[in-house]
Amino acid sequence: MRIAAIYDIHGNLPALEAVLKVILKSGLDQIVVGGDVVPGPMPLQTLACLSDLKVPVQFIQGNGEVAVLAQMEGKNPGPLPEQVLEIIRWTAKQLLPEHKQLLSAWPKTLRLAIEALGEVLFCHATPRNENEIFTRLTSEDTLLPIFEKANADIVVCGHTHMQFDRMIGRVRVINAGSVGMPFGKPGAYWLLLGTNIELRYTSYDLTKAAELIRDTTYPQAEDFASNTVLQPPSEAKMVEAFNRVELK
Repeated sequence: MRIAAIYDIHGNLPALEAVLKVILKSGLDQIVVGGDVVPGPMPLQTLACLSDLKVPVQFIQGNGEVAVLAQMEGKNPGPLPEQVLEIIRWTAKQLLPEHKQLLSAWPKTLRLAIEALGEVLFCHATPRNENEIFTRLTSEDTLLPIFEKANADIVVCGHTHMQFDRMIGRVRVINAGSVGMPFGKPGAYWLLLGTNIELRYTSYDLTKAAELIRDTTYPQAEDFASNTVLQPPSEAKMVEAFNRVELK
C-alpha cells in the first residue's frame, strides 16, 4: 500500500493542484488529508477539488475545521487573535450547509496498517489535541507521555507547517509539512508512505498562484499572496516563534 499524506492546504488551490498532479501520476492507493483544508483564500474550490478525486481519500479535522465549524454553529471559535477570527468568519460565510455536514463527519484521528511500516496514526497536531504545538526541537521528555499512549509505530502530523522526521521514544513521528502555507522554501510539502517514508516537495507557479489569490475576496489576500506563497517566513524564525507557545 502506498499512501500520500497532504496536510494544511489552507485553501491554496494552485498548490493543491500541483501536488495532486504528482500524486495521481504515481498510482498511489490512497490519500489522507490531514486537516486544515480550510480556512484559506479558495475554500469552496479546494473542497470541490478534493471531493472530485477518483482515488480513495480519507480526511481528518484540523484546528481550522474545528474553528470554522464552531463559527458556523454560532459558537465561540476559540481565543484567537482578531486577524485570525476575521479569516474564520469569512470562511464560515463562504461555506454551505452541506460543507458543514461534510466537515463535521471528519474524525480527529485515523489509523491505518501499512505492511512495511506497521500501525500508522494520522492526527493533525498531536494524538490528543488538534491545537498543541511542538517542533523538531521540542524536548523528548515533554512529548514522551503523549506519544507513548498513541499505540502506534508511526505518527503522522502537521499543524506547524514544517517537515521533520524524529523519534520520540519508540515512536517515529513525522510532520508532513504544509501543501498551501509552508514555512521555509516556497512550494508545497507533503508525505509519501509505502515501503519507506519520503518527505516530498513540489514546486508550482508561485506568481500565478499569487495573482489568483489576490483576485479572491479573501480578507487578507495580499498578505497571503506575498507572505505565504511568494515569500513565506523562514523555518528558523517560526521555530523560534513556536518555542514560546509549544508544549512545556
